[in-house]
Amino acid sequence: MSLDDQQRLELEAAVFRRLVAHLRARTDVQNIDLMNLAGFCRNCLSNWMLEEAEARGLGLDKAATREAVYGMPYEDWKARYQSEASAEQLASFAASRPDH
Repeated sequence: MSLDDQQRLELEAAVFRRLVAHLRARTDVQNIDLMNLAGFCRNCLSNWMLEEAEARGLGLDKAATREAVYGMPYEDWKARYQSEASAEQLASFAASRPDH
C-alpha cells in the first residue's frame, strides 16, 4: 500500500470515525465486555484522545473527549445504557489484569 501522509491521515481518521459510530450504535455492548474481549473500551479511546490533545496543547478536557466518543455527556450515556457488571464479568476482568 502506497499512501502519502495526507491520504494516510484521512484514512485513519475515517476509520476512527467509523469505530466510534459503531460503538455508539452498539449500546448493548458494555465497556467491561470490551475490556474483557479486547483490552480497551470507550473510556480508553476517550483517554487516548485526551492524552493526544494534551500533547498537542489543544485544551480539551476529559468530559469533552468522552462526549466525542460517546456522542453525549458520559453521565447521560451511563444512565441510559450502562448496566451493573456481573460477578462473572468482574472476575474475568480481574483475571485479565494480573498487574492490577
